[in-house]
Parts: sequence; C-alpha cells; structure tokens
Amino acid sequence: MMRSATLAVGAAFAIGVASIAWTPAQARSAPESFADLAEKLTPAVVNISTAQTVSGGNAVPLPEFPPGSPFEEYFEEFLERHGGNQPQQRRVQSLGSGFVIDPDGLVVTNNHVVEDADEVTVTFSDGETLDAEILGRDPKTDLALLKVKADRKLPFVRFGDSDALRVGDWVMAIGNPFGLGGTVTAGIVSARDRDINAGPYDAFIQTDASINRGNSGGPLFNMAGEVMGVNTAIISPTGGSIGIGFSIPATTATNVIEQLKEYGETRRGWLGVRIQTVTEDLAEGLGLKDTNGALVAGIQDGGPAVGSGIEAGDVIVRFDDQPVEKMRDLPRIVADTPVGKEVDVVVLRDGEEKTYQVTLGRLEEADGQAEAKAEPKAPAENETLGLSLSSLNDVLREQYNVEDGLDGVLVVAVVPGSQAAEKRVRAGDVIVKVAQKAVTDPEEVEEQVARAKSEGLKSVLLQISRGGETSFVALRVEGS
Repeated sequence: MMRSATLAVGAAFAIGVASIAWTPAQARSAPESFADLAEKLTPAVVNISTAQTVSGGNAVPLPEFPPGSPFEEYFEEFLERHGGNQPQQRRVQSLGSGFVIDPDGLVVTNNHVVEDADEVTVTFSDGETLDAEILGRDPKTDLALLKVKADRKLPFVRFGDSDALRVGDWVMAIGNPFGLGGTVTAGIVSARDRDINAGPYDAFIQTDASINRGNSGGPLFNMAGEVMGVNTAIISPTGGSIGIGFSIPATTATNVIEQLKEYGETRRGWLGVRIQTVTEDLAEGLGLKDTNGALVAGIQDGGPAVGSGIEAGDVIVRFDDQPVEKMRDLPRIVADTPVGKEVDVVVLRDGEEKTYQVTLGRLEEADGQAEAKAEPKAPAENETLGLSLSSLNDVLREQYNVEDGLDGVLVVAVVPGSQAAEKRVRAGDVIVKVAQKAVTDPEEVEEQVARAKSEGLKSVLLQISRGGETSFVALRVEGS
C-alpha cells in the first residue's frame, strides 16, 4: 500500500565564466555494491498484512414499487424468510511494509497501512509470521507503532540523524512493493524538507530510489545502515514509481514513536496562535527587512498564549531558542516541545525584538474571538483599496452574520478586478486594524491610508476578521 498523488559527472561545473573543480577528496563515489548492506538489514524489515471486515448492501436489492403498494410488504417478507435481505460483509486485505526497532518486537509502519484493520500480521524475511498489536497511531504524521511477541530476540535497526542527510547522498529502500517481499532499491536524496500538503508537519525527504505501492512503512537507509526515513508517499500518474518518492524524516519519526510507545498516543505542545506566511507585501507593511518568521494572525481563545503579551501582528522569529525561518517551521517546533514547558517566544514588533514566556498546553482545536463592540457610522467608499466600507450596526451585523463582540469596519463590496479582489478580500469581512492601528469607522481607514502615502510606503497592512478568524492582507497605496 502506498499513498500516491497524481548522469554523467564531469570534472568541473561551469558557473558563468568560472568553474569549480572537484577533487577526489570532495567527491564521493558510488558504492561498488549494496549487497553487504542489504544482507545485514533485510532481516529487520517486515511485510505488514492487514484484514478488515466491511459491510456492503443487501444481497438482493428491493425493486421499485409505487408508494403504498402491497407488493413491497410481500417482497420484504419473502426476503426475510429466505435471508435474502441481510447486509453482506466481506473481508478486505492489504499489504505494506515495516521495520523492527527493538529486539523485543516493536515495529514501525505507516498509519494508513494499519488504519481500521481488524487483524495485523507481520511476516519476516525467513517466512515467520506473527500477529501484531497496534500500540498507537498518529494520523498527522502517518506513523504507527506495532508490537509482536516472539520466542527470540528479533533483528532490529536504529534511527539515525536525518538532519545530517545531504541532497545527493546515497540511500537504500527495502520493502514489500506489490507484495514482493524483501525488495531492495537504491538511489539518492533528491531533495529535503518537501511540503506535499499531506499534513501539518510536512518536511519529507524526497528520493529517486524506486518506491511503489506496498513500500509504505518501509525504511529508507543511509550507507551506514541507519534509518533515515519511513517511506510513505509517491507522486505517480500511473500508480508505479517514476522516481519521486517521499519519506518521513527520522528526526520527525523518533519523537512520535517514543510518544506512541509511552502513551499510546501523541502529546504535542500547543502555543494557541493562528499563523500565516510572511509575504514580501506583508513584510513591507510590517516594516520588516525580510520574510523570515511566522506572522501571528490571531490568538486562540483560551489558549496558552492568552495573556502572555504576544499579539496579532507579531512575527515569531525564535521559539524555545530555535530559529523560525519559515511559517511552517513553527508548528513542528511547537509540536515537538514537551507539554507544560515554559518557553521563550521571541517576536518582532514595530521593528524591535520582544521576548515573552508561554507555558505550553496540549494541542487542541480552539477558535479566537474578538471582544470589542463597534459604534455605527455612515458608509463610505475607498477607491484606493477598491473597497466599499461601512461602520457596523445591528442591521449589518445580522445581514453579514458578524458577531456582536467584534469591532471594526465592514467590507460591504469589493470592486471587481481591484487589488483587494485579487487578494480575495470579500464582502462581509471586517477590517480590525489598518497599519496595526485599530479602526472603527471608514474615516479611520482613510486616515491610515493617507498616512501610509505621506510616509512613502508602497503598501498598507490590513488585519481582517472572517468567521471568527483573523488574517493579514497587504494592499498597495497610491502615490508610492
């Protein structure tokens, strides 16, 4: 089972008019053979077989009868007497891969290999088959931990440091593609830190080592025999390998596996903020020099960040002494931090760094809510932004389903083809802040736009609330 979504090396590489010569000490030649490594590691790689019972429809479907027809009742009685209308059940089987990480029988595989399974069996390279118990599963990273009982110490492999992998390093995969157990393939690391929209913590290793359906849950090794990743997905329009496979990095897997081993579930840290990417437009609107960090779009109600001092519009650049270079770095770092730990969160606000302490909670869903109330004002147009704006009143709140406690300026209409339309601002949005200043009527929006023009800014930053959640949009101003 495998999730899918649809060289000759010269002595020098030319770059412009210059060239870089590679010495033998710098270059790493391909191994003469993978045989010794494969022979050593294969006994710890297993085939995962699952079975589940699914219910189907009736064996004999009821024919169509006119409403109230007596034949419908007679036909149902006939089927009941002969057992013909009983729901049918069938057994569904699937195959995947896994690997032993402990001599006492702990086995790692993908969550999607064993999800919803009634029975799980593990088959070793020598043909021995054992029943397996699911100790825990984590859908967010697509990992699962199994336990088998054997009358001997089992061969096992260890996780290594996948952060040390470099693009171009040799790797080897062992697994069960299409039910062909013990299949060995080799290739290189094609890329690192890939986001394929599979989950909130994507940071996949991409490899061109052949990975096919059935390789799911199998290990990706480096040349030292350490597990660098857990093979989990491929991109393939045909269902077979086209040289684009993805593995969950060992650095991600080890923390999840330890939690599944100890608790049977994951226990991730929770900061309680909604974040978004810092684009170039947003960086300019915030007065930032670059797009590093994670922009705080809102504080989740009842979350750990409430009362910490962190505010919407802050850009988190460090968390628990770890740099946050990209927005998607932060969820992974927070999730890997122990629940209950007090951490330092460094943010940029008005061009200055500020540090706040937050005691992490345990990850859960929460919605942020604003807590102010607007005074109704007369409607107004803002041609610069391409928006028709109005102050809030009871009639508009009901018409656009705006919560009673929210203060701001209502977007009544968006000019088609305007920059606001391109940025997907829409009627019913509520502008809470402009240039990080709270606004309650259209005139205040005009004032902040005029101020941005006078200061020579190219864009102005809008904080917008929609459905109880906030986000930031940067719009160009005239005269820049």
